[in-house]
Amino acid sequence: MAPKLPTGWVHSPPTFLLPDAFLPLITKRGVKYGWTTAPARGKPARFNQKTAGLPTLSQSPAAALARKDYTLPLRTGALAIKKGMTALYDPETGIRTPCTVLQLDRVQVVAHKTREKHGYFAVQIGSGWKHSSNVTRPLLGHFTGAGVSPKRYLAEFRVKDESGLPQVGQSIGPEWFLEGQFVDARANSRGMGFAGGMKRWGFKGQPASHGNSKTHRAMGSSGASQGSGSRVHPGKKMPGRMGGEQVTVQNAKVLKVDKEKGLVILNGSIAGPKGCVVKIQDAIMKPWPVVPGAVEGVKEKLEATA
Repeated sequence: MAPKLPTGWVHSPPTFLLPDAFLPLITKRGVKYGWTTAPARGKPARFNQKTAGLPTLSQSPAAALARKDYTLPLRTGALAIKKGMTALYDPETGIRTPCTVLQLDRVQVVAHKTREKHGYFAVQIGSGWKHSSNVTRPLLGHFTGAGVSPKRYLAEFRVKDESGLPQVGQSIGPEWFLEGQFVDARANSRGMGFAGGMKRWGFKGQPASHGNSKTHRAMGSSGASQGSGSRVHPGKKMPGRMGGEQVTVQNAKVLKVDKEKGLVILNGSIAGPKGCVVKIQDAIMKPWPVVPGAVEGVKEKLEATA
């Protein structure tokens, strides 16, 4: 029986029988050499593609601040205490508007965060009052250096640049906000403790009869077996701690400002129970308010977004 020839000889003759001009075509024709039947074209890179007129991204801190140029407020915000909810009536139309009452208590500028020292611009705001004997010595020295009384609450507010840094020790009252402007309010929601799946996630629940016994409000199955790896996937909606999370209410309209009583009344409801701390700052999705004596460039920003 004749020996079996190699399979490669069936498709092409041996290389020693071919001219030298055809050798490069044979040796580079294959998948391992990247050979393809598609027309030659440039393959785009994964990053920094110049498509749709978008700017090229960079990783420097200066570029990161430039990307936030239009999303950082021009001035600082304030800390307020939620006093409760009420309603305002329009005497002409008789429309009832539910609102939230916030009170500013001895709000002052405590410190600055600058780009050269901290990498970003921010204002540290303090509110309330604490007895000096109830404050640690490092924190008491921090307040003494700023020339302000010990504060019960401290918070930072990011600003666009150094023009939004007010003087240390400056008081911020309700007149800092104007009637009719929009603000963003942040507060921790009311904690509800351990809650089941129906209350926490709005599950429908199981049937009330037909063999169901004492599992009417149970969540049911938590996942498949073999198809999902015989495990419960991360992020599965299950019973657990509910509430106690920071909630941001955007574009809340300032209905009324009372400088004498230190009140700022916002339209609608704000997250959190009575007595919680609320951070209010100019809304980033609305034009910046034109405040007398505010930072430069506010009017240009308002005209550009109108």
